[in-house]
Amino acid sequence: GPKVTYVPPPPPVDEQAIFAHYPTGMNFDKYDENVVEVSGLDPPAALMSFADTNISHTLTVNIVKAGYSKPTPVQKYSIPIVLAGRDLMACAQTGSGKTAAFLVPVVAQMMRDGVTASSFKEQQEPECIITAPTRELINQIFLEARKFVYGTCIRPVVVYGGTQIDHSVHQVMQGCNILCATPGRLLDIIGRGKISLHNVKYLVLDEADRMLDMGFGSEMRKLISFPDMPEKCKRQTLMFSATFPDEVQMLAGEFLKSDFLFVVVGRVGGACSDVQQNILQVSQYLKREKLIEILRSTGDERTMVFVDTKKKADFIACFLCQENIPATSIHGDRQQREREIALQDFRSGKCPVLVATSVAARGLDIESVQHVINFDLPSTIEEYVHRIGRTGRCGNTGKAVSFFDNYSDGHLAQSLIKVLSD
Repeated sequence: GPKVTYVPPPPPVDEQAIFAHYPTGMNFDKYDENVVEVSGLDPPAALMSFADTNISHTLTVNIVKAGYSKPTPVQKYSIPIVLAGRDLMACAQTGSGKTAAFLVPVVAQMMRDGVTASSFKEQQEPECIITAPTRELINQIFLEARKFVYGTCIRPVVVYGGTQIDHSVHQVMQGCNILCATPGRLLDIIGRGKISLHNVKYLVLDEADRMLDMGFGSEMRKLISFPDMPEKCKRQTLMFSATFPDEVQMLAGEFLKSDFLFVVVGRVGGACSDVQQNILQVSQYLKREKLIEILRSTGDERTMVFVDTKKKADFIACFLCQENIPATSIHGDRQQREREIALQDFRSGKCPVLVATSVAARGLDIESVQHVINFDLPSTIEEYVHRIGRTGRCGNTGKAVSFFDNYSDGHLAQSLIKVLSD
């Protein structure tokens, strides 16, 4: 394809913008009712408050500024495990604070180890690599990392596809302690000799089931098999997701030490309990009418509509605009600049409806998303759990409506019944 020239705008540097965060909802305290299971030998005691950890004053102040008043269950159990130097696989519902559950202890340990600012040089040696399946999600993790390292010499950098490669290289060369990267761009930067892996102490896979399955499994194996990547016994590997199918749990053993701990908050792969789930039986031919009817009743409330193809995402967004419902679309064929503008228009409320493929199904934290509509149901139940988890985050409530067509969605019926009855 044509040479990519897009350079993303630099993130804001004022303190207020850096620490902007998702407001907690009325059900935030209900997280504590979740049953937590920790499998593995000698897990450390759970953390009752952020003040209980032996972490630096700067990090403690940043945690408060970032709006974290008390740890959620996944944070209570994960933070002590990471601080104890153990490998971890953690499964917790969407929107319950998994990003901070790995960033806080990793930053704490880097500060405790006296990480020094890395200066401008041709080849950087990051202490931590964080990888996630989509560009928007990895950028979100980077923005979160900036909060916790504020006022320290630790430098996080984000690189992802769809942007000018020279820009990514330049960002890395300026200094890099925490590298947040999508798999393709990560391997590209390593292949160009801009990153040496010999100093990696922490390898984090967010949305780990997606990173290990057919999607990115081969890239992840390539990453850990580079000659200068420390073996698993000499690094800490952390995996987080809201879903962990059994076959992925088996694959994870390749990456983790044998004494890793497995934290499960609630049920493995369970849907977020703060999302009211509705299933409507709608035939393929009546879906558009039903969509219009629902969107007219929700007014300007922020709504994400999931469809199964890129072409359909554009078509439905166009159709809605013709019906005087301001909408935009996001999918893998749109240029990165267009994807970022679409998300910005959705976040700001300029376009209260975002029509998306599964590229937006995982991890994205967008404030005030009240509704998710599955215009087309996905092919797997895990994807369903992630999609509806774009609402009902951080103790807020939300609604999900899914159109079910016997002919095309019959394969999901059994697993949907299980998720709904759970």
